[in-house]
Amino acid sequence: MTKIRDLLAAGPTFSFEFFPPKTDEAARELEKTIGELKPLNPSFVSVTYGAGGSTRDRTRDVVIHIQRDTGITAMAHLTCIAHTREELVALLGEYREAGIENILALAGDPPADRTDYPHDLTYAIELVALVREVGDFSIGVAAHPELHPRSRGDRSADRKYLALKLQEADFGITQFFFKSEPYFRMLDELEVLGVTTPVIPGVIPVTNAGQVKRFAELAGAEFPQDLAERFAAVADDPVEVRKIGVDVATGLCEELLDRGVPGIHFYTLNRSTATREIYANLGLGGYEASR
Repeated sequence: MTKIRDLLAAGPTFSFEFFPPKTDEAARELEKTIGELKPLNPSFVSVTYGAGGSTRDRTRDVVIHIQRDTGITAMAHLTCIAHTREELVALLGEYREAGIENILALAGDPPADRTDYPHDLTYAIELVALVREVGDFSIGVAAHPELHPRSRGDRSADRKYLALKLQEADFGITQFFFKSEPYFRMLDELEVLGVTTPVIPGVIPVTNAGQVKRFAELAGAEFPQDLAERFAAVADDPVEVRKIGVDVATGLCEELLDRGVPGIHFYTLNRSTATREIYANLGLGGYEASR
């Protein structure tokens, strides 16, 4: 039994994020990825949750499988949008019974195909309170260094609500970003508001520039122009694209670690190679054993 708040208190964490597979083939690929990353001894791994609770059962099954069968500490993402309070309590009860001790509490996105979804809870801070009621979970929340997409550019309000959320949680994990300045500016702004909760930076190794640029647009993260130009210059060479992506992510991780961040959370997109290469570049160990 391992709580992320205790891991963070002991030193920097290194963690990976997966999404639940939609097909049998994707499930086999994820299982392969987990096996390749396990030798890196991750502090924990997380499993995402689809818009409107669309992956509720798949997320639950993957999280419980990882926790029970792989020996890796697993964290479940959970959203309050499109769930009744009773549904959330029931799911949290399943997690508690399965030995899951870590929850990432999110507001979530509404389903794209309906407007009559339940909304007993609206905000992540309300979900944090509910999770606390159900059990002794270690609770994380999301942070957006470049502002939440729904903040409409209101930095003061965005930081105020983020501060309130983090004050109720045990830790935060950021959306991915490509340059360190927004992350450290966010920390400075939170410090002014009296927040000391650790916020783990999220890093994504770019192996498909077009795909990641689309993700960045959806998440409200800037895809820097100089980086876009570097990828555009080698767009027809996938080997060079991934080389640049790994080099850029390695440099970002080095800078973050040099400045004392509480950990690194890697967005793997259910693939292992780029993350293993970054581990090797950083001298974190485990790469050769996983090849």
